[in-house]
Amino acid sequence: MTDIVVVVLNYKTPDLAVLAAQSAAAAMADCGGAIVLVDNDSPDSSFQRMIDATRSVEWPAHLDVQVLQSGRNAGFGAGNNFGIHAGLEICPTAEFIYILNPDAQVEPNAISALVDYMNDHPKVAIVGSWVYGEDGADHCSAFRFPGLASEFESSVRLGPVTRLLKKHVLPLHIPETSGPVGWILGASMLVRRSALNEIGLFDETFFLYFEETDLCLRAHRAGHEVHFVRESRVCHIGSVSTGMGTWQRTPSYWYQSRWYYFSKNHSRAYAISATALMVLGTVLWRLRRTIEGKPKPGAKHFLRDMVVHDLRALLRPTPDASIRAIGLPSETSLQTSVD
Repeated sequence: MTDIVVVVLNYKTPDLAVLAAQSAAAAMADCGGAIVLVDNDSPDSSFQRMIDATRSVEWPAHLDVQVLQSGRNAGFGAGNNFGIHAGLEICPTAEFIYILNPDAQVEPNAISALVDYMNDHPKVAIVGSWVYGEDGADHCSAFRFPGLASEFESSVRLGPVTRLLKKHVLPLHIPETSGPVGWILGASMLVRRSALNEIGLFDETFFLYFEETDLCLRAHRAGHEVHFVRESRVCHIGSVSTGMGTWQRTPSYWYQSRWYYFSKNHSRAYAISATALMVLGTVLWRLRRTIEGKPKPGAKHFLRDMVVHDLRALLRPTPDASIRAIGLPSETSLQTSVD
């Protein structure tokens, strides 16, 4: 039996997080290991509600289910790193780590399909699922890596440009077959433990967004592969914790993550070039919308906020890219165990 550590990171969505854990448990009939629900220091009663809810659920006897409090909200990467470390203490024999969003529900064969795929493809370090919404509509689940061309193409939003730069279009949507991609959504991500031992965990400099992109890029650069698996399907409500779909104004952490991703993985000159191309593309798109008499949707002051942020970031040193929680934390507080 393959052992897996499942990490469900919660921030103010405790009921959904427990349901996500239950769906994972139901999909692990042929897998052992641990399910770790981590509360990322939610400013509400999330932690106690998850404890109470897990105690009322009858969990499979072969799984160890734990509810933990991270004690700080340092972001998606840091919270999942905490859960990974704790999960490996609970189940030191785990071969894989499975990251599952709290607002996601896995289908009965979703986890086994990822594990089987990994076993059949030893060069693959990270795999992701086919993600769809509550309405059955597909969510973009696989992507190319962002770059200069993709920043311009995504912002100018013009058919001829998209056709010209088709090999640089960021979203791959739902690939027709399972196979290699650039990066996959962190909403349903299975990672080989041996690969994490080599490349490290999530870079905790990212608070939110771009951290799974960065992890997949590091895997590629270390000689591993990242694949999308059509046979694994997961329902994702999407952006419940972050509210991304309803942003009136883009939060500063998105700009910080974007800048850090480009400057860390390429260069500061590359990062400022990416911003310049996004500004150019957005200005051209807005001009076209004005000529056509159409509204310009999107977050308020997006360009201004991005330019101001990046100019300020240009004057500051790039954070040390080695800042990752690689070692085990000094204290792991296993608050409750549900057998």
